[in-house]
Parts: sequence; C-alpha cells; structure tokens
Amino acid sequence: MRLDKYLKVSRLIKRRTIANEACDAGRVTVNDKVAKASQDVKVGDVIAIRFGDKTVKAEVLAVQETVRKEDAKDMFRYL
Repeated sequence: MRLDKYLKVSRLIKRRTIANEACDAGRVTVNDKVAKASQDVKVGDVIAIRFGDKTVKAEVLAVQETVRKEDAKDMFRYL
C-alpha cells in the first residue's frame, strides 16, 4: 500500500492530501529514510512523522485497504 494512503487509512494523518504534502516536504521517514508518498509500506516498517518540533514514531502492524474508525488504531503501534 502507498505511504500516503496508509497514513490516511490508519488515521495517523487525517487527509490523504495532507499526508502527500508531508511526504513531499520531507517530514515523513520510513525506516530512517526520507520517504515519498508513493513508497510501499509493509508490516514491520517504522514510520516517523515530524509535526513542527515534535516527532511521532509508529510501527506498522497491519496493512488493510479499508478499516473502520474504531479498528484503525490496531494498524500501528506508537514507539
């Protein structure tokens, strides 16, 4: 699954366009490498997102195309 879509489906970022812009600005890394929005995400990857001076790290636990809002938190684990 594409990184920008995963960020939206897992609700780490609210909108796909915002996720796309964050990737283009270089604020998103996957496994300590700057990632483009089109990069594939798989189980076990570590995603880090910089919001201003704060960084959020999460490990990918599941990759699903669609998921209910209540189950979205089960797709990743904060580090």
